[in-house]
Amino acid sequence: MKKVFLIIFLATFIFSSQYNANACTNFLITKGASADGSVMISYAADSHVLYGELYFWPAMDWSSGTMLDIYEWDTGKFLGQIPQVAHTYSVVGNMNEFQLAIGETTYTGRSELRTQKGAIMDYGSLIYIALQRSKTAREAIKVIGDLMDKYGYYSTGESFSIADTKEVWIMELIGKGEGEKGSVWVARRIPDGYISAHANQARITTFPLDDSENCIYSTDVISFARSKGWFSGKDKDFSFSDTYAPVDFGGARFCEVRVWSMFKDVNDDMQKYFNYVKGEVEHNKKFDTGEKNPNGYATNRMPLWIKPNRKITVQDMMDFMRDHLEGTPLDMRKDAGAGAFGLPYRFRPLVWKDINEKGDTLTYCNERATATQQTGFSFVTQSRSEIPSPIGGILWFSVDDAASSVYTPMYSGMTRMPKTFERGNGALMEFSETSAFWIFNQVSNFAYLRYRIVHPDIDSLQHKIEKQSIEFVKGIDKGAVALFKNDKELAREFITDFSVNRANALVYQWKDFYKYLFTKYMDGNLKRPNPGKQNPHVKYPGYGEKFYKEIIKGTGNKFLMPSGGH
Repeated sequence: MKKVFLIIFLATFIFSSQYNANACTNFLITKGASADGSVMISYAADSHVLYGELYFWPAMDWSSGTMLDIYEWDTGKFLGQIPQVAHTYSVVGNMNEFQLAIGETTYTGRSELRTQKGAIMDYGSLIYIALQRSKTAREAIKVIGDLMDKYGYYSTGESFSIADTKEVWIMELIGKGEGEKGSVWVARRIPDGYISAHANQARITTFPLDDSENCIYSTDVISFARSKGWFSGKDKDFSFSDTYAPVDFGGARFCEVRVWSMFKDVNDDMQKYFNYVKGEVEHNKKFDTGEKNPNGYATNRMPLWIKPNRKITVQDMMDFMRDHLEGTPLDMRKDAGAGAFGLPYRFRPLVWKDINEKGDTLTYCNERATATQQTGFSFVTQSRSEIPSPIGGILWFSVDDAASSVYTPMYSGMTRMPKTFERGNGALMEFSETSAFWIFNQVSNFAYLRYRIVHPDIDSLQHKIEKQSIEFVKGIDKGAVALFKNDKELAREFITDFSVNRANALVYQWKDFYKYLFTKYMDGNLKRPNPGKQNPHVKYPGYGEKFYKEIIKGTGNKFLMPSGGH
């Protein structure tokens, strides 16, 4: 019997405590809410042990009897085998040749449901198998549901973003725990003209029970909860999230805040939810509608989707992924943890404890923003119905921290990967001079040392390159569509050449950029060329007035010089 191995590299997402929001942020944009009529989703794969690279599976025909080996995406652990289908579609990253795209965020959920003996379908395998076997979002939902029913669900709670050229869906699921098989789940279509998001907290609450066009769910999603004693009342009042993954302080402050921070940028009615995302989750006896709350659900949650006050562009999506809660009371540049240079990052652990003067142990937290240093890779996808597949789909791909990286276009119908992004070029403990992951990490980690001073250079070049790429794509689209009418394979070679060459050139440009930054900012100085002179112009920016005042506040007269001292 033949075998085919689904090789998924190590990407562990750590759960160190109930407050440790572990990974990933997704934004979902419908066709009617986007500036160019494309359907878009974004995804940041965040993990301290994930190596950023671009996955690729070519389209393949498989003989009868071929088996597919399943490996857990998080750990590489072998889980089992399933029969392979006769034909699989080509997949670039998290998007296939038919412009189907899938992202995810993990929310864990009820501890009783975290393990299921004998299950072999983990969330990573569900994503990449569904991409190889589905042409539309609805097909992908069915494939995912069927695989879990037949082979069991191995992972904890998950939210999936599933987009095609016409629709975008959010699908949330959780396993049934020991003694059961499969999962319970709900999938909802985001209404056209609206946007949604999720970030490590289940967000589907109540849902229509008789609208199969816009809502699909497992037959036992409510009855299973009743059997466990987790829900009572009328079916119409059942909330998936509040039952299977109740939101707590961490779910709001570390997770929902990322959704809110994006929503507030495109909707003027979001300030009323700030107390909620700050961690003040209310469980009132009645909802705002006046209806009773017998199951103790949270009563001040954000809506699953909102209508934006403007159309969303692909550049908007890239910038949403770079958010550090700027301009909010939780702005990560403004507190003591930001240091002298306004660093909007906090290194783990996410929470810590301190004993006060009374002997009480208090728990404190850092913020968890969308942009984070531990991103392995992230992307923004565009599924465009007016351009034929496989030319219409674009995976705007980046590695490392989105705030210091550049999104480069990878057409979903391309047939080979750029050397700088492909699998096997380096590893997390194996530095490669030609790996995009390592080159971008060199720049971002250098910038973390003096962020306020160095990062503006990164931001400027980052947006310049992305603007160029967006314009280039318009021309490539026209040429590829013209070729596609007469020679589909030549059209695919055309978009492949563009994607590969653009990506490789970007990495070598960024490598030179690191040399420029290092030369300009080394030793705490700021240097610029001085034509005709041996020595460059040099400035000494120091730490900034605010930080010097903090030094004085903390040290008193320790560094005070006598009057007239030099």
